Amino acid sequence: MHYSQSSIDRADHLRKDATALQQLRVADSTRLIPVYEGKSLTTTGDAPPKALMLDATLPSTHPEVFLGTDNQRAYFAVDVSTLDETARTELISCACDIDGNKQSGAFNDLRNIGPLLPDDDGSLLAYARGLVYWNQHTRYCVRCGELLSSTNGGHVRHCSGCDYIAFPRTDPAVIMLVTYQEAGADDLCLLGRSPAWPEGVFSTLAGFVEPGESLEMAVRREVLEEASVHTTNVRYVASQPWPFPRSIMLGFEAQATTTRIQCDPTELADAQWFTRDQLRSFGNWGDEDKGYKLPRTDSIARHLIDRWIGTA
Repeated sequence: MHYSQSSIDRADHLRKDATALQQLRVADSTRLIPVYEGKSLTTTGDAPPKALMLDATLPSTHPEVFLGTDNQRAYFAVDVSTLDETARTELISCACDIDGNKQSGAFNDLRNIGPLLPDDDGSLLAYARGLVYWNQHTRYCVRCGELLSSTNGGHVRHCSGCDYIAFPRTDPAVIMLVTYQEAGADDLCLLGRSPAWPEGVFSTLAGFVEPGESLEMAVRREVLEEASVHTTNVRYVASQPWPFPRSIMLGFEAQATTTRIQCDPTELADAQWFTRDQLRSFGNWGDEDKGYKLPRTDSIARHLIDRWIGTA
């Protein structure tokens, strides 16, 4: 599963040790993961892309987050969103791979480049993107309104006014493949399309978990609200970090007990039942043809669909 294959040790025991973090920050082996307005630095060219980094010589003039260690090497995410075009071009010219070899690169949207990256690279960039986003959008105390300061290597934000402590937030969202089985007929699965998606793209239904409900309750509620389909036998399959901007996608399968579809137009432009053979003929998100398309290959939605088709 994309973005969930990281081998990095998050080293929680080091986050509270400011001296140790400073020593790691200036170590020759340390690598910095720059994030510019949510975009990640990767190689360019004909070869499959890889994550690009910066060595420890970059001055500590930007907000930084300690990510952890791997094979005696420390990693820090660096928010470089305030750089102008000239400074950004200069920074890119200093980019290197994990071994310190200079490489040409560019800042790219992880949602577009993610499926092409090696698993470790994609997971590391997703982790960096998520923590940078949280720090960017958690600046003021929700209790007293004072400015928060970053502590614990960027994993905690503290209010000096009332001692309120904020921790990184992840929004839980359920995402579900709803199927229907009837004796003597082909199995069906329910897919819908958001009004905001490219024409022809269909995917699994999804929605955020609300306070006071279990994950299984959220699955049944979202399918009923969006498509008016009743479900039962909700079963957990897998999860995926999804830092776009800060979700954890919790994947389920569920069986439909009704098949009549009535879409909530604010949520779905369309929803249909499809057979496995129909789905095998679909294209992919981003294809230029005008036919039906499956969701992004890096998404858990695609994993659930491919798993049901039998191609995962």
